[in-house]
Amino acid sequence: MLVMVVDSSTPAVTAALVRVEDPELPGGGDPLVTVLAERVTVDGRAHGELLAPQIQAVLAEGGAAPGDLAAVVAGTGPGPFTGLRAGMVTAAALGHALDIPVYGVCSLDGIGHGQPGRLLVATDARRKEVYWAVYSGGVRVDGPAVDKPAAVSVEVDAAAGDGADKYAEVFGLPLLPPRYPSARALAALAADRVRAKAPGETLTPRYLRRPDAVAPGERKPALP
Repeated sequence: MLVMVVDSSTPAVTAALVRVEDPELPGGGDPLVTVLAERVTVDGRAHGELLAPQIQAVLAEGGAAPGDLAAVVAGTGPGPFTGLRAGMVTAAALGHALDIPVYGVCSLDGIGHGQPGRLLVATDARRKEVYWAVYSGGVRVDGPAVDKPAAVSVEVDAAAGDGADKYAEVFGLPLLPPRYPSARALAALAADRVRAKAPGETLTPRYLRRPDAVAPGERKPALP
């Protein structure tokens, strides 16, 4: 099955064409996930402009047409509002246009998935904060949350993510790759749903912050 993976939760605008297979190993086994073509452009201000051309590029490189896709997998954050929304809207629109299911995956899981030991994953949340989660044996056991780096008090062996790199002096932990969510990991986390042809999902973004813009309160009378 061919799957389009998109993620825009970080400055790394990602689109990848992935093949998900069932190895049919005796006694079962994890599905094979192969990245056929991938485009990653690090630009935190051009998610909307970059994503659609990158989707077209990976389809062309992989020798596939949009109609060949069986599903779309989207990173659901956490991430800054504007960039994250661009990827999720694109994923939802693609799924709707092709009448194929769309599956969401926590973007931090795309960094922590399959990692050994206890790992802190932290991405840059701006405002001198990080989005973070903790993984044990590649499985999320805490988070996601958003905090100042100094407020993240966890017992881990290492850290990964662009936030971990940016605030390396604060965390004081060995750094592991990847810096940004891996398209292959996002696809692997949705692979069971893809193989089962599970119903598509309504994508729910993980903003973790209240919006800056709020509805105005009731106006006070100008006259006594």
